[in-house]
Amino acid sequence: MDLDKSSAIVSAAALVVLGAALGGFASFQLFDQRFDSLEEEMSDPREVVYVNSSDSNEQLTELFDEVDQSVVSITTLGTSNAQGSGFVYSSEGYIVTNQHVVEGAENVRVTFTDGSTERAEIVGTDENNDLAVLQVEKEDLQPMELGNLSDVKVGQTAIAVGNPFGLRGTMTSGIISQQGRMLPTDTGFSIPNVLQTDAAINPGNSGGPLLNVQGEVVGVNTAINSRTGTFSGIGFAIPVNIVKNVVPEMIEEGGGFDYPWIGVSGYTVTPEIADAMNLSNASGFLIVNVAENGPAEKAGLKGGNETVEVGQAERTVGGDVITGIDGKQMQGIGDILTYLQSSTEVGETINVTVIREGEEISTPLTLGSRDESDN
Repeated sequence: MDLDKSSAIVSAAALVVLGAALGGFASFQLFDQRFDSLEEEMSDPREVVYVNSSDSNEQLTELFDEVDQSVVSITTLGTSNAQGSGFVYSSEGYIVTNQHVVEGAENVRVTFTDGSTERAEIVGTDENNDLAVLQVEKEDLQPMELGNLSDVKVGQTAIAVGNPFGLRGTMTSGIISQQGRMLPTDTGFSIPNVLQTDAAINPGNSGGPLLNVQGEVVGVNTAINSRTGTFSGIGFAIPVNIVKNVVPEMIEEGGGFDYPWIGVSGYTVTPEIADAMNLSNASGFLIVNVAENGPAEKAGLKGGNETVEVGQAERTVGGDVITGIDGKQMQGIGDILTYLQSSTEVGETINVTVIREGEEISTPLTLGSRDESDN
């Protein structure tokens, strides 16, 4: 069973379908000098500092005791049987997990730390962000606190709690390795601002929370980059801001989330593309194709009209390059996806700034729904 579908992550140079809102080596000599300097410092007993690591261990132990009752094990029966993780979102019985954990499920069961198992109803699913909301009838649930993505920094401690390989209540820890990753999905769209972590995530962790040291949810564990199907040091979690944005609407509407849609495809501008198009800066999003009768076409945006060799590949160039939306600079696909998903809604009119044939122009564009696309 493959609970973490995204075991292979496409390269950043690959064509990205927006549709909706549319992803030094130090010399040995220098190292040797630093090592000698460190050795000299340590030779002076006055400089020796003793560190007790038990404090951090006790902190993790206390954190686990606080959150364990809010992390659940999910088992599904249907077209394919699956096992994953989830966490209590509210005292009304709502549980957050991954969409791929419950995909094709006819029967969903949620097991709690007290050993009780409850039947769950699937309230809503969102393929585009690999999120699902379940609901169970159970009293005295302890919802998890949601953190803020703005507080998440690279290097901070990250803790994953879940049920890898069915081993209930497993905690692993590491750091936030990076943020702002783009994670492609089976829908053809990508999840923006994804967190990368080296906290061990394995099959069965899907849908479980990624926490900070305060025990707040900063992400939902969803995928690993691995050639073997097991953890290899790179895991990915859907950022908490998407949970905050999508889950309430899924609960209220009883379905998925309605994503704003521009209706273009293309690539983030690289230095090679900038050279090919005589652009002054290697930033922005180059429009290659414009969806017929989509929002971009109605707004008059233009796609590519010329094929050139860029590096070892042929690329279509000559289209509009999106550099800003509503006065905010867009460096590439990630910025566009993030802004549209977090700051706009279907039917809203935005102001799009593009570079066309060397000139900067702005045009209003009324956002459509991703459901209108063919993807």
